[in-house]
Amino acid sequence: MHPLPIALSLISCNVSGISIMAVPAEVYRFGAQYWLNGFAMQLSIVVAYYITLPVFYNLGISSIYEYLNMRFGSRLRILASALFAMQIILYLPIVIYVPALALSQVTGFNIEIITLLLCGVCIFYTTIGGLKAVVWTDALQVILMMVSIIAIVIIGTNSIGGISKVFEVTSKEGLLLLNFDTDPTVRDTVWTILLGSIFYWGNIISVGQSSIQKCLALPSFKEVRTALIIFAIGIGLMIYGSIYIGLLVYTEYHECDPLKTKTIRVPDQLLPYYVLNVVGKVTGLPGLFIAGVFSGGLSTLSATMNAVSCTIYKDFIASRLPEGYPEEKVNVILKWIVVVIGIICTAMVFVVEQLGTILPLVVAITSITAGPIVGVFLLGLLVPRANSKGAFVGCLSSIITSSFTIIGSYYYKIKYPIKLHVKPTSIDECSINQNATIINEFLQESNPEPFYLFKISFYYYTLIGVLVVFLVAIPVSWITKNSEPKVTKALISPIMHWAIHEDVQMNQQPPTYVSATNDVELKEIDSLLE
Repeated sequence: MHPLPIALSLISCNVSGISIMAVPAEVYRFGAQYWLNGFAMQLSIVVAYYITLPVFYNLGISSIYEYLNMRFGSRLRILASALFAMQIILYLPIVIYVPALALSQVTGFNIEIITLLLCGVCIFYTTIGGLKAVVWTDALQVILMMVSIIAIVIIGTNSIGGISKVFEVTSKEGLLLLNFDTDPTVRDTVWTILLGSIFYWGNIISVGQSSIQKCLALPSFKEVRTALIIFAIGIGLMIYGSIYIGLLVYTEYHECDPLKTKTIRVPDQLLPYYVLNVVGKVTGLPGLFIAGVFSGGLSTLSATMNAVSCTIYKDFIASRLPEGYPEEKVNVILKWIVVVIGIICTAMVFVVEQLGTILPLVVAITSITAGPIVGVFLLGLLVPRANSKGAFVGCLSSIITSSFTIIGSYYYKIKYPIKLHVKPTSIDECSINQNATIINEFLQESNPEPFYLFKISFYYYTLIGVLVVFLVAIPVSWITKNSEPKVTKALISPIMHWAIHEDVQMNQQPPTYVSATNDVELKEIDSLLE
């Protein structure tokens, strides 16, 4: 593959309709500090280039979970692959729900019918075309998304009276202020967004199967660098463009809030509402917007289904097939995996619809498995003396801690109304429905105090999982340090080669990769690594 379509595909699958719809709503309610999230995303690209990709690329693997097999053994590889599959099944319904919600808001069509059509189209072209179909459709879709964002920015700015008006209003109302509070229970601060988001995006970009798989399709590491540079620039334009659109929406509606007048049901409908009523005055633009949102949803859906089918086949099915199994039949298996995953995720959309606003939901759901996954990969790449016992125990501990924190937090939020410190809006300038009932943003103060972990900002969920892996795995590895074979230099990130001492066997050449299909081959790989 060429770097340009790979870079465009990376932008497309990592932005998705979630960013186009949820980011403006987030900025409207909680301010423009979200730009730190975009910066964290670009930092995770740097982490991928210097820490993770050099190892994965030199090993010549197709599923990054094969690295865990080489580094920590088959037991952890299977556990991590299962976590990844679970993460996808939890995440994809949200990806499907976002464009369905947008189209339903604009057209009035039934959201269930839209969901079925969207998934049917995506499953069809993903099964027929494989990775190349995913990459090229992503490249086309990201162009649609960019055009859609640019059009909204230009027309919206002109409609409101210029950029100066946007920054005058949002600055006056405090949307541009940075909150440096170090309390981890405060929802939006510089530290919660920046520190938490680096690890969250690390799960998607630095050790994400979908992103890494595309980079490994490039012919040389020099072209990987080119693709990542284009990716970093493009993703910045998309995220910062969405943030500015959030400021536009706030400037337009801060004195006639459609949420307080109950004109719309949920915050994630703000952007479709804005497009219909303000930007939609330009003929065809609502259609372009819907095309952009659908492009984001389809690209993420197809890329992720393709990635998870590769991982499930490699880690759960290939080892159980007879030697010399025909490639044509392998392709059929891969396609059926995509179909089954698509059907499961489609069914789960109707559960997601009941769980609240999109951005906190997607971060929380993926963080249950993201923390353990990012933790074990960084442990293997950065800590030469970590062993399989430490990594396995650390991963299990992280799963338990993350699940307890996130599920407990959502249980408390569902049972007791939570006070939200949103930016000020009113209905003073509404020309219609002046007597609308205002939604109470500041709900009961007398709720029982939850356990401290349940109050922590959702941005920190992935970071908590990563920290637990390291805090548990390193001491366990130290206690059991003489019970396992030594690791090779090729499995450690180049930036940590200085930390390799006499306890770690030196091997300047990367191991020749062999696809492990049984215990005999696993032992041969272990011997080769030694």
